[in-house]
Amino acid sequence: MLSGVMLLWFVLTGLSVLFVAIDIVRTPESPVLKWGFILFTLYTGPIGAFLYVLGCREPLPGLHEQYVATRWRQVLGSTIHCVAGDGLGILAGAVIGGVTHLSMLQEVVLEYVLGFAFGWTIFQSLFMKESAGGSFLKALKKTFIPELLSMNFMMAGMVPVMVAGMRAVPESMNPANPAFWFVMSMVLLVGSVVAYPVNWWLVSRGLKHGMMTVRPPQSALPGERADRHGKTPVGQPRPMPEDKGDHMAHHSADTRQVSRISIAAMTILSFVLLLLSVYFTFKN
Repeated sequence: MLSGVMLLWFVLTGLSVLFVAIDIVRTPESPVLKWGFILFTLYTGPIGAFLYVLGCREPLPGLHEQYVATRWRQVLGSTIHCVAGDGLGILAGAVIGGVTHLSMLQEVVLEYVLGFAFGWTIFQSLFMKESAGGSFLKALKKTFIPELLSMNFMMAGMVPVMVAGMRAVPESMNPANPAFWFVMSMVLLVGSVVAYPVNWWLVSRGLKHGMMTVRPPQSALPGERADRHGKTPVGQPRPMPEDKGDHMAHHSADTRQVSRISIAAMTILSFVLLLLSVYFTFKN
């Protein structure tokens, strides 16, 4: 039965990735989140494609700005950004751990280190350094805490599912076996769900970006700031509506300050959840 479920999952995943990769080309989203949705769909199959359509795909021409401005969609974009980058490092750690026959705990540590390193340095800092004035070092400093919190919550959700899944399906410990990729897909899916609440906290306080709208020059709307040829500069995100009810402003315009005490408390909470997750998973 499991073989049939996995076969169906992989077929649906292939079709979902193909759909998102083709369709997202015309979606006026930032390049980093376009790649983020493709990778996320690769991890989570039809669920990723469903979330792309529901959360990012422009329903009608010219409506992307308003469509993605709702808080839950902003948080979805933030979560996708986190999982896409961290997921590559986590999968690399899982493959290395499987090939070198590391213990389950050692593999978890390796996944955490590689996931955080890749997500922080590449997806969060390198790809988003323009938001830090073009400085990679400033981007590293700016994104360290948001990435740390997202990673801790994500791993807290992943660890028990991964260990339980690999113990229940021993062949999933071998990266050459399809069961490995199926179990890791479920692991990353659960990790995404657990990471969503902390991303809500981060986005609502302006510590992390959500969805963005980036249109080519020829698509400037009436009244929109344009260059001397009447075109919107390439790569210039359109501003989001001001925060009213369920709507929020574009992350670059959010200047709200978050107290160090709040950040410290959330950081401690994230580590407590992660350590409790690891403790209860491996205590037996």
